[in-house]
Amino acid sequence: MFNSRPPGTASMPHPAASAVPRDTRAWQLQVWISFGIAVFLCATGLAWLPGERLEQAFMVMGYVFCLSAAFVLAKFVRDQQSTRRSAGDTPMWKLVVWGGFAVAMGLTGWGLLGMAINVTYKAFLGVSWLYLITTAFTLAKMLRDRHEADLAEARLSVHAAIERERERDAA
Repeated sequence: MFNSRPPGTASMPHPAASAVPRDTRAWQLQVWISFGIAVFLCATGLAWLPGERLEQAFMVMGYVFCLSAAFVLAKFVRDQQSTRRSAGDTPMWKLVVWGGFAVAMGLTGWGLLGMAINVTYKAFLGVSWLYLITTAFTLAKMLRDRHEADLAEARLSVHAAIERERERDAA
């Protein structure tokens, strides 16, 4: 089953090892830089947010809530696409994940629109907030892709070791 190489080529790398798709280092760097810029822009906007302390605290909590909800939603959607579904992915969990994301985005947007601040400042906060959410989804996907590639390579490595052992036993 695993013996697809000609005899005498046991020291060659496993042919499927190079077939594991991986993101390029340039893409990974771009994703991390984009996420860092988004966090920096949001932090800058929130640090100098005019208004009362309660409004400032509400917006910080809203941004953090949205960010964590985006990562949870990205993981949930990816888990639903995989063949190995977690035992905890019940219909109620689906409602919690999607509902939490909707509530986080809705309340944060409502708070941002309702603040008595300059419309240009609102636009800056809104765009940086949406940039943060989109880069969070991209970062979550990249990290999950890397994890799955690492698992695939580990499985291929185990299969290659088993194949080498069988070849030694057969010789």
